[in-house]
Amino acid sequence: QVQLVESGGGLVQPGGSLKLSCAASGIIVNRYAMAWYRQAPGKQRELVAIIPSIGMTIYADSAKGRFTISRDNADNTVSLQMNSLKPEDTAVYYCNARRTAAAAEYWGQGTQVTVSS
Repeated sequence: QVQLVESGGGLVQPGGSLKLSCAASGIIVNRYAMAWYRQAPGKQRELVAIIPSIGMTIYADSAKGRFTISRDNADNTVSLQMNSLKPEDTAVYYCNARRTAAAAEYWGQGTQVTVSS
């Protein structure tokens, strides 16, 4: 059974930082394209960043220069370091694993990030 469990969300002031983590079980993260998505109230879910199994990471324009996605193969986790947070970053953040060749895709349950003073 595949599980993606996010942690690290919470309430932070504008300009602050948070680090989200996604612990994977049932898959090996370096064999999947791992990504972070977010969904704000009343909006569609959107891609924040993706780290493929091979190749360069990709960031949404809103995340460039502020967020960093990384993968720890030893711990089988994926993280999202978020700096200079803005109120518009407020959303539920979801971890995603996709392996196109296997037609496999998995989602975590999400973690709430609230940026407010």
